[in-house]
Amino acid sequence: MLKQRLLTALILVPLVVAAVLLLPSLYLAMLLGLALALGANEWGRLSGLGFCLHRSLYILLVTVALLAVSLLFDQHGWVMPLLSLVVLWWLFNILRLWRYPGGVSLEGFSPLQAAEGLLVLVPTWFSLVYLHYTAERGPGLMLFLLVLIWGADSGAYFAGRRWGRVKLAPRVSPGKSREGVYGALVSALLLGLWLGWWLEAPLADYPGLLLLCLLTTIFSVAGDLFESLMKRQRSMKDSGTLLPGHGGMMDRIDSLTAAAPVFVLGLIVMGRV
Repeated sequence: MLKQRLLTALILVPLVVAAVLLLPSLYLAMLLGLALALGANEWGRLSGLGFCLHRSLYILLVTVALLAVSLLFDQHGWVMPLLSLVVLWWLFNILRLWRYPGGVSLEGFSPLQAAEGLLVLVPTWFSLVYLHYTAERGPGLMLFLLVLIWGADSGAYFAGRRWGRVKLAPRVSPGKSREGVYGALVSALLLGLWLGWWLEAPLADYPGLLLLCLLTTIFSVAGDLFESLMKRQRSMKDSGTLLPGHGGMMDRIDSLTAAAPVFVLGLIVMGRV
């Protein structure tokens, strides 16, 4: 399994980096749309859509939603309120994760889960494309967001393996520990310092940048746990089998779904987007 994960990562990471840095925003938006369509297919399964036709209609619904929000790229006054609402929804999900009693099993189609899929997928696509298209250093900032999440994931893995004792959310994802989260936060702080240097930010901006990296990392953990909750309620180990050793598309972007809106909203507040 580890060998498969490493091989898949060695293939995917250079392709993702090249796409982010080299593709124009329009083509990147189309590529991300394809990735989100694959994620929508998997979320359809998580919502109880068993037939290919039903999942195809769900993918179509997500695609139409992506096209609708793309009209907001030049309507900057709407972006901050909308992303704020998305972040509030993720805060509500953190409360759900904390209060989850365990043992909940769902059968059949769940309209609520299908609607939640729109809130998970569409803001992710919008946040990433808006950042790439609008920010002065959009491609670099988008790549930094990905590195921040990858670094947090690695920090959590190694800290959890070395010092993990206290379970973070045993009823949702028994493998995660609080010590792992601390490792992720240390990684976020180090990368936050690098971000300030790369942006040539004044020292007065460093606390805000560090706080943004910490919050983005915390929300990335929430995104991971939220997808784990959806899978647990459907007795599923992975969202799919698309990526050998990694599971499905949703298993790779679950952290990003919560982190991207927070990161972009924070940059807007700080005047960086």
